[in-house]
Amino acid sequence: MPSSAKSSSPQYSDITAAAERLSDHAQVTPLLESDLLNERLGGRLFVKPEMLQRTGSFKFRGAFNRISRIEQAERAAGVVAYSSGNHAQGVAAAARLLGMPALIVMPRDAPEIKIVSTRAHGAEVVFYDRLTENREEIGERLAADRGATLVRPYDDPYVIAGQGTVGLEIAAQARNAGAQLDAVLLPCGGGGLTAGSALALAEDCPGAEIYSVEPLGFDDTARSLVAGDRLTNDASARSICDALQMPTPGETTFAINARLLTGGLVVDDDAASAAMATAFSQLKVVAEPSGAVALAAVLEAVFPIKGKTVAVVCSGGNVDAQAFRAALDVEG
Repeated sequence: MPSSAKSSSPQYSDITAAAERLSDHAQVTPLLESDLLNERLGGRLFVKPEMLQRTGSFKFRGAFNRISRIEQAERAAGVVAYSSGNHAQGVAAAARLLGMPALIVMPRDAPEIKIVSTRAHGAEVVFYDRLTENREEIGERLAADRGATLVRPYDDPYVIAGQGTVGLEIAAQARNAGAQLDAVLLPCGGGGLTAGSALALAEDCPGAEIYSVEPLGFDDTARSLVAGDRLTNDASARSICDALQMPTPGETTFAINARLLTGGLVVDDDAASAAMATAFSQLKVVAEPSGAVALAAVLEAVFPIKGKTVAVVCSGGNVDAQAFRAALDVEG
């Protein structure tokens, strides 16, 4: 793939190449299992905890894979990205590892923990209003002004390939556990994690169904899969799942997801909060609202797993303490 290609689609070989490039930098996160959850659900549930990944989410995978491909002559100008927080941190950390400056465009209402962490990794932060301003336009303008490389959060073939290493690990870890997966559920915003993992799973776990999971009001991928075309979310929609609030599916990601996904699932904010509490009590991990939606789909029987073996991805754990305490109160 050419490094500048925005719309070219990655292949399985690009994901294995990304895994090799990430091998000395990203964590191989485990597959967790709880006997109590399995008994409660009547099936076998594996949880992939990407909150244990570098910077607290899967986003480091795609960011490092993309930024490490930038030619040496272009690195001094640095990178620009736009993100509500997880991609921001992944880009900031990857750029710092590679000795490059980073500027991140973030919404003013992003969780404080994500803003603080992005700055801690050395990135400059520029704020925008997600309700009245267009982050893509701001990012493109700033990148052009600086001569920097724009690192898109999902519609980039190297980013998609990097995120796809999650799917590679799930398939290998399930095999090592002697399990044959019936389905894999993944949180979905722009669709990079879902698309990349679907490419890997289609090759390494071909019998498994693959589902995107989104918060109510931001179910653009689910609706688009049914319509066969990319649809847009209502601008008035609101959710506590700040990392999954894209207006429409990515162009490249949706082309992959439309081909490989079995369908799209939707959960509400209460279900996401309850899943955060269950992840903490049963698996001893901290999930942010967006990171918990796939687990929520199983716990709320939006996708019943009785008699099945299913893997879900908890995609991140960057949540402010107050929001996390509120989620724990849901279970208590």
